[in-house]
Amino acid sequence: MDWNAHYLWASFLWGTIAGGYLIYGWKQRAMVPLIGGMVMTAASIFIGSAAVMSAACVITMIAVRWRMRQGD
Repeated sequence: MDWNAHYLWASFLWGTIAGGYLIYGWKQRAMVPLIGGMVMTAASIFIGSAAVMSAACVITMIAVRWRMRQGD
Protein backbone atom coordinates (compact mmCIF):
# COMPACT_ATOMS: atom_id res chain seq x y z
CA MET A 1 0.00 0.00 0.00
CA ASP A 2 1.29 3.42 -0.95
CA TRP A 3 0.97 5.85 1.98
CA ASN A 4 1.27 9.10 0.06
CA ALA A 5 -0.52 12.33 0.91
CA HIS A 6 -3.32 11.77 -1.62
CA TYR A 7 -4.19 8.39 -0.15
CA LEU A 8 -4.14 9.71 3.43
CA TRP A 9 -6.37 12.70 2.62
CA ALA A 10 -8.82 10.57 0.63
CA SER A 11 -8.95 7.99 3.41
CA PHE A 12 -9.54 10.72 6.00
CA LEU A 13 -12.28 12.38 3.92
CA TRP A 14 -14.19 9.21 3.06
CA GLY A 15 -13.72 7.75 6.52
CA THR A 16 -15.21 10.88 8.06
CA ILE A 17 -18.19 10.84 5.71
CA ALA A 18 -18.63 7.12 6.37
CA GLY A 19 -18.69 7.82 10.10
CA GLY A 20 -21.49 10.31 9.53
CA TYR A 21 -23.45 7.72 7.58
CA LEU A 22 -22.89 5.15 10.34
CA ILE A 23 -24.04 7.49 13.10
CA TYR A 24 -27.07 8.65 11.10
CA GLY A 25 -28.06 5.08 10.25
CA TRP A 26 -27.63 3.96 13.86
CA LYS A 27 -29.59 6.85 15.40
CA GLN A 28 -32.42 6.77 12.84
CA ARG A 29 -32.56 2.95 12.70
CA ALA A 30 -32.11 3.20 8.91
CA MET A 31 -30.33 0.21 7.42
CA VAL A 32 -29.43 1.75 4.04
CA PRO A 33 -27.17 4.54 5.36
CA LEU A 34 -25.78 2.20 8.02
CA ILE A 35 -24.72 -0.35 5.41
CA GLY A 36 -23.48 2.45 3.14
CA GLY A 37 -21.31 3.71 5.97
CA MET A 38 -19.91 0.23 6.49
CA VAL A 39 -19.12 -0.12 2.79
CA MET A 40 -17.41 3.28 2.72
CA THR A 41 -15.42 2.43 5.84
CA ALA A 42 -14.28 -0.83 4.27
CA ALA A 43 -13.36 1.01 1.06
CA SER A 44 -11.28 3.57 2.96
CA ILE A 45 -9.43 0.76 4.75
CA PHE A 46 -8.94 -1.90 2.08
CA ILE A 47 -8.62 0.01 -1.22
CA GLY A 48 -5.04 1.13 -1.75
CA SER A 49 -5.55 3.77 -4.44
CA ALA A 50 -6.95 7.21 -3.68
CA ALA A 51 -8.71 7.45 -7.06
CA VAL A 52 -10.33 4.01 -6.84
CA MET A 53 -11.30 4.64 -3.21
CA SER A 54 -12.90 7.96 -4.14
CA ALA A 55 -14.78 6.39 -7.05
CA ALA A 56 -16.07 3.55 -4.85
CA CYS A 57 -17.20 5.96 -2.13
CA VAL A 58 -18.92 8.33 -4.58
CA ILE A 59 -20.76 5.39 -6.16
CA THR A 60 -21.76 4.20 -2.67
CA MET A 61 -23.07 7.67 -1.79
CA ILE A 62 -25.11 7.79 -5.01
CA ALA A 63 -26.50 4.30 -4.31
CA VAL A 64 -27.47 5.25 -0.74
CA ARG A 65 -29.20 8.41 -1.93
CA TRP A 66 -31.02 6.51 -4.66
CA ARG A 67 -32.18 3.79 -2.23
CA MET A 68 -33.32 6.39 0.33
CA ARG A 69 -35.36 8.19 -2.35
CA GLN A 70 -37.00 4.86 -3.22
CA GLY A 71 -38.46 4.80 0.28
CA ASP A 72 -36.17 2.34 2.08
